[in-house]
Amino acid sequence: MTFLKQIGLCFLITSCSNVELVDYWKNPDIDSYSPTKVLVVGITSNIEARQKFEGQLKEEYESRGIEAVMSLEFLKSSFTTEKKTEDELIALETNLIENGFNTILLTKVIGVEDKIEYKKNYDGFDSTYVKFKEDYLKYQDAFYNPDYYKEYTIYHTETSMYCICPTNSRELIWKGYIDITDPNLVNEIINDYVRLVVVVLEELQLINQVPLQPISNLEAIK
Repeated sequence: MTFLKQIGLCFLITSCSNVELVDYWKNPDIDSYSPTKVLVVGITSNIEARQKFEGQLKEEYESRGIEAVMSLEFLKSSFTTEKKTEDELIALETNLIENGFNTILLTKVIGVEDKIEYKKNYDGFDSTYVKFKEDYLKYQDAFYNPDYYKEYTIYHTETSMYCICPTNSRELIWKGYIDITDPNLVNEIINDYVRLVVVVLEELQLINQVPLQPISNLEAIK
């Protein structure tokens, strides 16, 4: 079973998540990576969602002994809503290095797609139609009955990990393509998205697992 299938199976078993890892790329020259200070950036105009998303990823890194800073805490609030020049981004990287950062984790939406899903066994007819009238009666209202189909939206997102190490070339370490389906429950979607990203990074040895807490003798007896 491939790694992607294992991840997909894991999420099918543990939840009915609307977050799916579609594909990913890892730098073949890097076996493992140990970030020491990470800037977490989520590009969205929804400040509340951005704060929660960046905050949860920050907590995941800090639980592993890695310093992490939300872009909302380090950058101007307008940073992701205004166009930047190449010189401005070079200056930002230099500033990050001077402040001890060696990693950027960047998440953004790269596309939106509207979908229509037709419901199965719509009005109770048997799946085999032996007469024209049965077939026609089943599908005659496909174009005007809202109960016949479901419309939903898929957001295609991309999360990338970049090294901005001062002694090495500044390069892409990992990139994951993740689809979000109909993100109405923002908190639930953010929880699943962060959990998926963390699982993938752990499997690819790009972030260490949370260390096990020692159990005291009293707790062991209980």
